[in-house]
Amino acid sequence: MAEKRIFNFMGPRKILAAFSILMLLVSIGSLAVNGLKFGLDFTGGSLVEIGYEQPADLGDIRDRLAKAGYEDVTVQTFGAATDVLIRLAADHDPALGDNILRTLQEGENQTLSLRRNEFVGSQVGSELREQGGLGMLLALAMIMIYLAFRFQLKFSVGAVLALVHDVLIVLGLFSLLQMDFDLTVLAAVLAVIGYSLNDTIVVYDRIRENFRIMRKGDAVEIINSSLTQTLSRTLMTSFTTLLVLIALAVFGGTTIHGFAIALLAGIVVGTYSSIYVAANILLLLKVAKEDLIPPPKEESEVDQMP
Repeated sequence: MAEKRIFNFMGPRKILAAFSILMLLVSIGSLAVNGLKFGLDFTGGSLVEIGYEQPADLGDIRDRLAKAGYEDVTVQTFGAATDVLIRLAADHDPALGDNILRTLQEGENQTLSLRRNEFVGSQVGSELREQGGLGMLLALAMIMIYLAFRFQLKFSVGAVLALVHDVLIVLGLFSLLQMDFDLTVLAAVLAVIGYSLNDTIVVYDRIRENFRIMRKGDAVEIINSSLTQTLSRTLMTSFTTLLVLIALAVFGGTTIHGFAIALLAGIVVGTYSSIYVAANILLLLKVAKEDLIPPPKEESEVDQMP
């Protein structure tokens, strides 16, 4: 029976490490210069809900509002196709809802109704932004503690650095493209952390197992063997997930477009990082069999055994 081929994943590790550092520098630079384009969930603004008798044409609504002079407008259905939610980066104006209703009513052969005219203050947006950031930091801290107990400290450091790598690149992408960063995108970033962590743990578990059972081979050979053994699972999971996300990004509409794009980028980067970042960090930390083999029992402990 022919021996299974082992791919040399760690061969180009220095080139790919330089590529990862370059992506991180670009992301951090963009975040420092451009920042994130926060949506109304974070910056505050007005919410207007309009009721239609028949399913609404969202594209036509956007065009009408743009011609009327309204900027930074987000239009989406709310529950049903006849319920339209309009978000505007505008100051509080009690007459805003009535003005939008009149703008949309012109030329319609149906009667529209104003159902809601609310304002989300910047103070609420600031609290959401702070709570979201703290939640992400807390998640990373708890992950590091868990992995330190589950595996070993070097594995814990490698997994958390890989997660930070993934999050920064996704945030950098949104900063570079100046796409709206709202609560749905924040939820996608947290989902990326969970997905990438799961992928990394699968790889780390096989690496730890092979360090214990493979008598021959150095750290590079053992990691290459482990990555080869988990490759089919990693690619199959990523491929099937990407198919769903591509469908959401193309056909899901504006409501979840940012969510789908963030997850698409996160899964591509997360798959890459579980192979080339998390494992590469283990080599940089000089992981060895001695780190994973339990220490031998001392003579006093052996004498006390029944």
